[in-house]
Amino acid sequence: MALAAVVFDLDGVLVESEHLWEENWVAYAARHGVEWTAEDTSTVQGMSAPEWAAYLAERSGTAESVDQVERAVVDGMIAAIEGGEAPLLPGAGEMVREVSAKVPVALASSAARRVIDAVLDTHDLTGEFTATVSSAEVPKGKPSPDVYLEAAARLGRSGAECLGVEDSSNGIRAAAAAGLTVIALPNPTYPPKPDALELASAVAEDNHDVRRKLLAYLSGELVGERS
Repeated sequence: MALAAVVFDLDGVLVESEHLWEENWVAYAARHGVEWTAEDTSTVQGMSAPEWAAYLAERSGTAESVDQVERAVVDGMIAAIEGGEAPLLPGAGEMVREVSAKVPVALASSAARRVIDAVLDTHDLTGEFTATVSSAEVPKGKPSPDVYLEAAARLGRSGAECLGVEDSSNGIRAAAAAGLTVIALPNPTYPPKPDALELASAVAEDNHDVRRKLLAYLSGELVGERS
């Protein structure tokens, strides 16, 4: 089946922001006298906002509702984005613009809707995407395939007709489970586990390499082999 669309992740693929999520989870837990650990971060990475907010609420022992916990963390993220603390990764803007000029592109992100919109607006990328999906808008977050299946559907495609770009274990698992041909861009701070990386059809060094691989797949030069 010909590849005719691309679905990007957001955090760690387009923008340098994974550390900001961790900083906000750490800060929220600390305000409640609880130490948030690297293991906690690994547990919630890929979860939808309602899912990680429920985990954080229980972990911190707060009296606040899950919605209030989510709002507090997302408010912190929005402030960081607007303050210039979530820059595009090198080559990300060029990659999105060049690929979107050739095929429809979508976003499948674990980030809350407000964060997705703020990032794309800040970096003038909103118009490049045919569809954007937050995992809060589907039944289950990553590693379940729901957000990728929904993104593909909004492009009028099946998962098998799409390429996906992911940096994390649960993101790679989600995209692969949805049937996408996955290009992994391993996050240097939160590297994907070997078993997840094995699900990727290609592994890229940076977004310039991702762009080259995407264009090669779309042109038929690469056809699903490990590269």
